[in-house]
Amino acid sequence: MTNTAIIGGGPAGMMAAFAAARTDTVTLYEKNEKLGKKLFLTGKGRCNITNVGELEDFFNHIPGNAKFLYSAFSCFSNKDLIALLNKEGLTTKMERGGRIFPASDKSSDVIKTLSRMLAAVGVQVCFNSHVEEILVKESRVTGLKVDGEQRMFDKVILATGGLSYPKTGSTGEGYAMAQALGHRLKATHPSLIPLVAHDIALCRRLMGVSLKNVAMQLYEKGKKTYSGLGEMLFTHFGVTGPLVLSASAYIRDYTFADTYIALDLKPGLDDKKLDERILRDFSEFSNKQLKNAIYKLLPRALCPEVIDYADLDGEKYVNETTRTERLRLISALKAFTIRIVGTRSIDEAIITKGGIDLRDVNASTMESKLVKGLFFAGEILDVDACTGGYNLQIAFSTGYLSGMGRQSIIDNHNQLY
Repeated sequence: MTNTAIIGGGPAGMMAAFAAARTDTVTLYEKNEKLGKKLFLTGKGRCNITNVGELEDFFNHIPGNAKFLYSAFSCFSNKDLIALLNKEGLTTKMERGGRIFPASDKSSDVIKTLSRMLAAVGVQVCFNSHVEEILVKESRVTGLKVDGEQRMFDKVILATGGLSYPKTGSTGEGYAMAQALGHRLKATHPSLIPLVAHDIALCRRLMGVSLKNVAMQLYEKGKKTYSGLGEMLFTHFGVTGPLVLSASAYIRDYTFADTYIALDLKPGLDDKKLDERILRDFSEFSNKQLKNAIYKLLPRALCPEVIDYADLDGEKYVNETTRTERLRLISALKAFTIRIVGTRSIDEAIITKGGIDLRDVNASTMESKLVKGLFFAGEILDVDACTGGYNLQIAFSTGYLSGMGRQSIIDNHNQLY
């Protein structure tokens, strides 16, 4: 029987341990005093476990390296995950956008379920354990150095996460372990993260203003890299909210040399219909100043900013406004741009972009191409997704596949159902 060690007790590590324990003797090492410390915080404590979307939908929400996950998703899909958790006693529910949550809205219930699963299959969990080194001889795993002691293992699964939520223990030490064994590392950056604006004064004037059903496009060096519809919020440093977080996953140029977002504040109206709408408002408020005549279109705090962006005089009366000026107002409403100069720190990131270079990993098994018996799972890999449950599914799927090792997908489904 294979003697397997898991490094990291997050979602990827727990699922890897569960899958491996069906055939192996498994020991899971967790540096914290409990499992799933980071998982506890996800979804604002509610834990967006996965999404009900089809495989193509998952690929559409993974900005880069999506095809690498084909085997992992095929081996252990979102439907497999939901069925397994339901079978183990966790009731789930679906919310907007196909997001799956525990029915209790408590991430702790997900962790309790996973913990029970590990206990049921005999996984030995070692808390407050610091793995210092992966031991290798002749390009094959031989064991680990844990708290100064050498312990022998035939197989090691590295699932230490990335750099996000550092207070939960995500310090990136797994990257160093992998690099020490010759693995390449793609540069890491915060993802699903609020964005910092160049015009801080503008954002501070708009701080607290929430926009719903707005369209956003992200541009880098003149090229559109993201387009979405949703909600966002102005803050003292820039912008945040679901739409902004999703856009951040598509950033490629971290110099931010020429990066901006363009907001369509009225995506439901084309230029012609928007002009007709503005003419109706102007007719109603013909004797008012422009700054007081568009509040039905926008939150009041945003009105003077749009007028200024359109290079119009807000003090001018509506009945004096020309068609050319009206068209400038329409342009401002349909493409209100904000220059972006950076992201917030990794402490505020939901996920880490970058990680173990996928060229060094066998996508069919999650095994290292450089070290026999070493596997990777979860956020440590150079693959990340948008919000909506996709990142946790990546963790669960890669964890399960790494735990299975070379078992067939057919055998997996015979065991699941």
